[in-house]
Amino acid sequence: MLVRRAHVPDGLRPESMDSWPYTVPCVRELIEHGLEFTAPVTFLVGENGSGKSTVIEAIAEAFKLDAYGGRAGRKYAGGRPKTPLGETLRLETTAAGARMRAGPRGKRKGFFLRAETAFGLMNAVSGMHGYWEADTKAMSHGEGFLTVFTEMFREPGLYLMDEPEAALSFTSSLRLVALMQDLGKSGAQIICATHSPVLTSTPGADIIEIGEHGTHRTKWDQLALVTLWRRYLADPAAFLRHLDP
Repeated sequence: MLVRRAHVPDGLRPESMDSWPYTVPCVRELIEHGLEFTAPVTFLVGENGSGKSTVIEAIAEAFKLDAYGGRAGRKYAGGRPKTPLGETLRLETTAAGARMRAGPRGKRKGFFLRAETAFGLMNAVSGMHGYWEADTKAMSHGEGFLTVFTEMFREPGLYLMDEPEAALSFTSSLRLVALMQDLGKSGAQIICATHSPVLTSTPGADIIEIGEHGTHRTKWDQLALVTLWRRYLADPAAFLRHLDP
């Protein structure tokens, strides 16, 4: 592991918590208490608008990854200002994490894949030195994502993902589960925001559920999204009859 805790030091806390993103419960809790990381693979799970992406993006900025997405040591969207949370967030690292952050930017290992910008990134960097040779423009979105995973997620580093399941089939999601397991064993660390019951089933993962309550740790079979998917797949009509025509 590389990162033990994310927090905002007392001297950098906002004077007012009455504006976004500080009104988001999980962000407010992070500022007041910090967020601990206890396993090589961590999932942030919650509804749209719960703050998952805000937290992931701020962690990327705190580790000096390009918050627009991309590999460590490179800038894809140069000049993009930091978010309010990313400006003040600090990371407590392990010895390995401290060595990596203290070294030259080019020696920093990791990747930030965010679904909303991944397609533009892939089209821009395919074939460039340090990325991948395959032409992802000629692939389906899912194939392109898998190319990124297999070529960029290969060594101990910090890997952040924001809803990577957006382009993945069931089988491809299982391939990502296997990759995350292997990465975790290698000394890498993965933090992933997701809605996927498949990805969150990764053995040994730490699952943090995010919502109006803030955050709490839970088990896979106790996740609200797992319960809802089970109920829906068992009886779709029970849900569909409540939809407006």
